[in-house]
Amino acid sequence: MLRILALVLTLATPAVAQEVMSDAERATFRAEVRAYLLENPEVLMEAIGILEERQQAAQMQAEEAMLAASQDQLLNDGFSYVGGNPDGDITVVEFLDYRCGYCKKAHPEVAELISQDGNIRYIVKEFPILGEQSTMASQFAVATKLVAGDEAYYDVHNTLMAYRGDFSEAALGRVAEGLGLDATPILAAMNSDEVAAILNANRVLGQQLQINGTPTFVVQDEMLRGYVPFDQMQQIVAELRG
Repeated sequence: MLRILALVLTLATPAVAQEVMSDAERATFRAEVRAYLLENPEVLMEAIGILEERQQAAQMQAEEAMLAASQDQLLNDGFSYVGGNPDGDITVVEFLDYRCGYCKKAHPEVAELISQDGNIRYIVKEFPILGEQSTMASQFAVATKLVAGDEAYYDVHNTLMAYRGDFSEAALGRVAEGLGLDATPILAAMNSDEVAAILNANRVLGQQLQINGTPTFVVQDEMLRGYVPFDQMQQIVAELRG
């Protein structure tokens, strides 16, 4: 084993290895390494585990750097809905799509987390990635916020998350009317430059953060990709508080 380790260290510098090892020695070395690994396969598993840990650590560092560079767009863009406790000690940002099944599954659990905790600031990033109907639903939600305010937006947001049919202007108009809103100005604002700019800003932010699926959560300096069960989210928040 000591001979193998010595040879491995020698091979770490290819130029040196070429000088100190003949073809025969190189073949012998390879045979010895192969025989050792076949006799001790747990060494490979240990090495793979260490590699995976290093890759995970590198990914976390890269995500932390991306998040640090995007703090203003994430937390203070001036147009995203901010709910929960605006002065909460933990901020949860959610990138979502109204046609995403896992977003719909996460929605009541996120609402329960915010309600039970009482000290979470919740920010919604409209991030339609599942086609034309997704875009239409987000346009409608953003237009509602611009025309009718935050409370109306959140009512629409909750309704769209629970909605199971196809999205169309007629269907969205009925959603507005069902919530006691004037549908006409909201539908008129859906294709406005302001709505388009807001959705485009979210799309650019998502690209910067390498987000390609929903839901994606940013909790303080951690990025959680995909559906996160209530208990796990609760534990993450508790750990962040220390």
